[in-house]
Formats: sequence, C-alpha cells, structure tokens
Amino acid sequence: MALLVKKSKLPKAGKGLFTTKAIKKGEKIIEYKGEIIDWKEYTKRVDENKDGYLFFVSRKKCIDAYSTPQYKARYANDAHGISRSKGLKNNAYYDVFGDKCYIVANRDIKAGEEIFVDYSKSYWDCIRYNIKHGHYDLKSTLSNN
Repeated sequence: MALLVKKSKLPKAGKGLFTTKAIKKGEKIIEYKGEIIDWKEYTKRVDENKDGYLFFVSRKKCIDAYSTPQYKARYANDAHGISRSKGLKNNAYYDVFGDKCYIVANRDIKAGEEIFVDYSKSYWDCIRYNIKHGHYDLKSTLSNN
C-alpha cells in the first residue's frame, strides 16, 4: 500500500495518513505497529498520561506506537474527534486478526484521500474528561503527532 504522512485536513490535528492509490472496501490498509507491551505496562502508561497511541489486543499484547513514529498507522486521525471539519468522515476502522491490529477500509477510498479511523466513543469520552479536569495536555499531544 502506498501511504504518505503529511499535514492532516483536520484543523489542529497535526499530521495525517494519506493513500496514493485507491483502496477497496474491506481491504487491510496498514498494520498498526509499535512497541509490544502487556496490560500491566499499558495501565501504567495510562496513569502516566502516555496513552495517546495505545491499542489493546489482549492482556498479554498491547501495542504502543508513541515512541515509534516510523510506523505510519499511528498518523491516521479520527474525523469524529475533538478537531472536526465539515464533510470529513471516517473511512476505516481498526480490526484485530489473530494477534495483529489493522486499519481496514469501511468504504472504497480514492487515491489522495486521508485515512480516517474511528477511535471509539470511549476513547473520546476519556480524552474529554481528562481535558476538563486538567489531566491532559492537548497541545503537547498534537505536537507529538
């Protein structure tokens, strides 16, 4: 898959993930890669507010892409998150196959489009709670993207 990382179309979202080739509905776009950690380490990073790129696969396998900017999947944004733009909608979702996580197209995606993936309602509820209570620095998180 030919994917590029460049400025997102979402305001204040930092970088985004774009395709240079058409993608068919149901096609795996990219594997979500990063440091492999267990649930205990996952919860520790959540407590330290270092959880912006964590993905839970199982209690024995979680993926943390925070310190692995070379893996492009971490740059896929959620069009329904805090920073929205009229007309932009999610075109992909996360799916686990065995012990690996992939971003999968939920519709045909045209060459040049940005990949937008649903982070989940619970993810955004947690982010909004942390912002409201001063536990989350949105500015530093966006600059890390």
